[in-house]
Amino acid sequence: MQQRETVIVLDFGGQYNQLIARRVRECNVYCEIYSYKTDLQVIKEKNPKGIIFTGGPNSVYLENAAACDPEIYTWGVPVLGICYGSQLMMHQLGGKVERAPEREYGKTLVHVNPESKLFQGVNKDTICWMSHNDYISQAAPGFAISAYTDNCPVAAVENAEKGLYAVQFHPEVLHTQEGTKMLHNFVYNVCGCIGDWRMDSFVETTIQALRNKIGDGKVLCALSGGVDSSVAAVMLSKAVGKQLTCVFVDHGLLRKNEAEEVCQVFGPEGNYELNFVCVNARQRFYDKLAGVTEPEKKRKIIGEEFIRVFEEEAKKIGAVDYLVQGTIYPDVVESGVGGESTVIKSHHNVGGLPDYVDFKEIVEPLRDLFKDEVRQAGRELGIPEYLVSRQPFPGPGLAIRIIGDVTPEKIAMVQDADAIWREEIAKAGLDKQVNQYYAALTNMRSVGVMGDERTYDYAIALRAVTTTDFMTAESAEIPWSVLGTVTSRIVNEVKHVNRVLYDCTGKPPATIEFE
Repeated sequence: MQQRETVIVLDFGGQYNQLIARRVRECNVYCEIYSYKTDLQVIKEKNPKGIIFTGGPNSVYLENAAACDPEIYTWGVPVLGICYGSQLMMHQLGGKVERAPEREYGKTLVHVNPESKLFQGVNKDTICWMSHNDYISQAAPGFAISAYTDNCPVAAVENAEKGLYAVQFHPEVLHTQEGTKMLHNFVYNVCGCIGDWRMDSFVETTIQALRNKIGDGKVLCALSGGVDSSVAAVMLSKAVGKQLTCVFVDHGLLRKNEAEEVCQVFGPEGNYELNFVCVNARQRFYDKLAGVTEPEKKRKIIGEEFIRVFEEEAKKIGAVDYLVQGTIYPDVVESGVGGESTVIKSHHNVGGLPDYVDFKEIVEPLRDLFKDEVRQAGRELGIPEYLVSRQPFPGPGLAIRIIGDVTPEKIAMVQDADAIWREEIAKAGLDKQVNQYYAALTNMRSVGVMGDERTYDYAIALRAVTTTDFMTAESAEIPWSVLGTVTSRIVNEVKHVNRVLYDCTGKPPATIEFE
């Protein structure tokens, strides 16, 4: 298989490493993230068409500042330094970086030279996102200044002949109005990419590669009904058909009708060639959760019980050759395998499964993809849109959207309220603008009046946020008319609820989920 053209993001500890890679991929160019500590030989063997240095938290002139071997500039591979990356390039090549007399932060008017390959088609005066305490006070020899601001004499520099470019601002964030155009210019005008990273060809080549790898082996997949595991399952089904067994554990904590939808899509009535096992384990989970109120304890119980049920089913199937996991690229990066970000979470999609199931190897067909690419792959595979665009949903399900103890009655309440909220958001045409929305059941009970009778019932909290990366989020401004309709419907249609609250808190200080 011929190697796809690749741009490497060399990560110096900046917060936007994944965002840069995603923006490059949006230009149809494949992009991977590596830590600046990676052996240069590894980078060289990737045969990159271009390299992008990220931002970073420190000053380049400090003793232990993050740096890479300057040999990288001699390869003839174009390099784009962003923020810290731009200062590092100048510092290593004989320019001067020092404390800025005035710190620049936020949207800033930048004057660019439209003759530059990097700024082709960009307005001479454009708004960019700045965030720096240091600045380049003097460009390195052989570099021409191609952009400046009122406070920053060197906002961008370039040595076009050597393909070295550096920008003090962040082209990858949405606040930089023409940032995508600049990154597009870098990968096409400077690196000479042709743009061969497309989901249709990715899906095709991955299915072929899976077929070759698995041969006549047996494959087992834990299907949650979420986007990642559904796309992985369909890929395997198209590759090896009935050699694949999907086990769906219905723990009774999914949204309204979701378990039924999963069985409809993947079961005998569905369009996919695979063996489908649906385990109704609702009562088992309810029994285990009875009286438990602490969120972490709920998570552990659900994770462990899931493994037990899956293990029992796996034993019935017997030894398998491959276990499928829906690991995606952010999981890989956040586990510290790619990039410089600290290990945020140790990932095993199905917490700890491999220790209990008899198999030879793990298959992760989506480990190169970002979430939006997984959805795109799902569309290419013909998976129904309601499954592909399904909202992020926590593994422990509704158990952590119910504050306090979990009972079947409370699950029904939150399912019904959530279904009304989702239905009305879609009806108002807000479902494409709001990134995540759900209803949670609080453990607050209060007095109300229904008809002429006094009630003492629960309060439902509605959550809706807008976010690009789920690292930070703002509460969505939902029109009062929509909130009014939803409130009226929930109070009238959902038993034991007499109050509806809307959560206006962003992340931080809150999290997107309640527990």
